[in-house]
Amino acid sequence: MNEKVDILIATYNGEKYLKEQIDSILNQTYQNIHLIISDDKSTDTTQDILKQYESDDRITIFYQEQNLGYIKNFEFLLSKVQSNLFMLSDQDDIWLKEKVEKSVEKLQTENLDLVFGDLKVVDENLVTLYPSFVKYMKLDRKIRNEINTKKLQYLYNCMTGCTILSKKSFLTKILPLPKNSKYMVHDYWIGLVVSLSGKIGFLSTPYILYRQHGNNQIGTGKESYQFKKLCQVRDLFLSVKLGIFEAYIQNESIFPSSFKSLNKKAFHYYIMLKDKHYFNFKNWDVFYQLYKTEPFLYFIENFMILNMPFLTSILFHIRYQILKILKKR
Repeated sequence: MNEKVDILIATYNGEKYLKEQIDSILNQTYQNIHLIISDDKSTDTTQDILKQYESDDRITIFYQEQNLGYIKNFEFLLSKVQSNLFMLSDQDDIWLKEKVEKSVEKLQTENLDLVFGDLKVVDENLVTLYPSFVKYMKLDRKIRNEINTKKLQYLYNCMTGCTILSKKSFLTKILPLPKNSKYMVHDYWIGLVVSLSGKIGFLSTPYILYRQHGNNQIGTGKESYQFKKLCQVRDLFLSVKLGIFEAYIQNESIFPSSFKSLNKKAFHYYIMLKDKHYFNFKNWDVFYQLYKTEPFLYFIENFMILNMPFLTSILFHIRYQILKILKKR
């Protein structure tokens, strides 16, 4: 079980929590690790903190001369993987001591290609906000029912990058990362690629304190919760889906033939919906193919938002006013 694991950290202006995170990784019960860090030209004291670790032979640090952005920075890190196994890490969380050990143990015992897990969501002072990120985001049913199907990552992302342990052999398909959609982030893509041709496992016990604070790049905040009108929710939803399915079409070589046709149908379905502001009665079969394995209420909710926006907007307004009275909006 003592195979070396490369752990990748993309840093940028992370001075406040970085040292705590690096130390939590170095203090893992599983010690055969190689920590690879790429700093994206930070302007705070992040680089000064990193220089304190340069003498540690378990760590390799790269300092970017230009700001790449977090997706390109992770792509750079993925290109530097040397070991057969790699993990991703945020710069502001805390890994519990057994995270690496338990991930490697599950991957090797069950002969998996990728392991991902749950997280405990905490605030900046490590006070628990949600004991289970997966349950908070309502992903538990999806994961339980589709953990080893090609649909696990297809419609939306079920994996948080900092929980992933995967095999280097998949990097030839993963790289380069899609760059045309800000919604097709690196963890979504990695999970998708492996789920289409590999075997995936889930760790239900959280081994990360997933810190939420004002400077998070990606967190638990749901953008749509801030909207006052259904049309805002719907426009965002369509933008996300169009970006994702455009990336699918541009990278169709990773998909089985049965998915390639559905990708194109879905893309054109969402394009058509942008002009349907009241009702849509076309291509319901495409919607069914995409959402048929989702929970019934999720299926109905999305069907109404996408195909019956006029009726749904009335219900959305009533719901918003009730939540406002209850001071939940």
